[in-house]
Amino acid sequence: MDPTAFIDPAALAIVGGGTLLAAALRTPARDLARAGKALKVLPRTLFAAAPALAQLTALSRIAQRHGVIALDRSVVADPDLRAGVDAVVDGAAPEEVEARLHTAQAERAARHAVAADVWAAAAETAPAMGMVGTLVGLARMFAEMESTAAVGAGMGVALLATLYGALAANLLLMPIAARLRAAARVEAAERATLVAPLVALARREAPRRPLQSVA
Repeated sequence: MDPTAFIDPAALAIVGGGTLLAAALRTPARDLARAGKALKVLPRTLFAAAPALAQLTALSRIAQRHGVIALDRSVVADPDLRAGVDAVVDGAAPEEVEARLHTAQAERAARHAVAADVWAAAAETAPAMGMVGTLVGLARMFAEMESTAAVGAGMGVALLATLYGALAANLLLMPIAARLRAAARVEAAERATLVAPLVALARREAPRRPLQSVA
């Protein structure tokens, strides 16, 4: 069978364009952009906190030998580790360090959830757009019953639109949403392991800070 028989520009335009339009109409532009950027995560390996924990161990040794202020000159790429180290250097209490990290992680989880929800919503819309394409094809077919070619073209749009909607939802959009959610769960669990060592560092360094004189 000729594979080109399964390609219909009209059906593709209805399903693809309709799904994109529906997503654009019901989703803020910022969330749409976030969903697009999230695709960069898919080819990457899942997040692991081991490198950040190893660097934290090294930073802890530096603080022990040269004082916590020496950490201010360290290059830290991980955002949570950087935020925690900055809080320790700024003299934040252990409870404040923990609160900052939990806040940052909660905000990140919310952003990840929004991106995955956009793709999941698109997966729900695609089959509906396929049905719209089916109705358009049937309407075209019944409007031109006297033309055999028009009947065949209308039937092609009707059937292929349904096919495109089902394939897009189940083989593309929903798998993207599922993989983004899985990656977010792994990252959240891994990043949670950074909290206790950073709080311990803040607690260890707290007694070293000079007490303010009382007037």
